[in-house]
Amino acid sequence: MLVVALIDCLSSDEDRVRNLPKVAWVFIILLFSPIGWIAWYVAGRPQAVRAGGTWRPGSGFPERERPRAMAPDDDPAFLREIARTRRDDEEMFSKWEADLRRREEELRRREEDRPE
Repeated sequence: MLVVALIDCLSSDEDRVRNLPKVAWVFIILLFSPIGWIAWYVAGRPQAVRAGGTWRPGSGFPERERPRAMAPDDDPAFLREIARTRRDDEEMFSKWEADLRRREEELRRREEDRPE
């Protein structure tokens, strides 16, 4: 198992090794057997790559082209949607106010027309 762990450590990409530098893991595996190779599998071995893969420095986009999450207040589509929603809400509110005024006026006329 020591040999398998050592080969696994040496064949792993330096930037994917977890918690310690790769060289430190080699020394731990060699000097602290069997604890060293157990620690490698538990805490140092790179995690499996998922179907979509992961972005690592130097493996894809230049820094200026790297995809970045955009804050909602910086996203033009989000701001347009907020403005459209606000206009729709104001339009609906205006219709409700007009309907309320109309109903209040009808109620006043009924009360004036009612004989006492």
